[in-house]
Amino acid sequence: MFEGVFASSMLFKARHIGIAQYELINLRSYGKGPRKQVDDTPYGGGDGMLLMVEPLVKAIEEAKDNDPDARVILPTPRGKMYRQSEAKRLASETKGLIIICPRYEGYDERITNWVDESYCVGSYVLTGGEIPAMVIVDSVVRLLPGVLGGETSAEIESFQNDDSTVEFPQYTRPEEFRGLKVPNILLSGHHMEIENWRKKQTK
Repeated sequence: MFEGVFASSMLFKARHIGIAQYELINLRSYGKGPRKQVDDTPYGGGDGMLLMVEPLVKAIEEAKDNDPDARVILPTPRGKMYRQSEAKRLASETKGLIIICPRYEGYDERITNWVDESYCVGSYVLTGGEIPAMVIVDSVVRLLPGVLGGETSAEIESFQNDDSTVEFPQYTRPEEFRGLKVPNILLSGHHMEIENWRKKQTK
């Protein structure tokens, strides 16, 4: 799942020019027994399987050996809501991230003793933690200096100031398409009036 994402767009660029690097860890390498078991049924009964604490801790500890300063992140519905301000903070403060990808019904709660940050990426349920992990990686890596094209590309975007502001609408050629026209102010060449219009359109 990750290879296609890491080989595309800004994530590929970041790796290609040496700003970021990615490593995928197969949890089964740390599984128990001949079948390399990584999950088991929950105590107290219930449907589904939980990721076991022991393989997860072994994987985290080995990743930490390679990057002692890395922060461990757990995507979970019980975490705080992931917002742009968190992406900015992680991009500016963190040298490395270790992101756990829960599967099945969830994970043994004891793993949280090895976790630095728990995030919820939205009020919905996904099959596993891979997609939330991709969301976090993408949102952080694109903010690293040198990844985006323009110097202010990451500044003039939605959610940059207070996690709620949405960027103004934008248009490109043609000036008219099936009766839908570009606002006249954007064609006027009056930069101050355009700036004022954009501020008013920002939500």
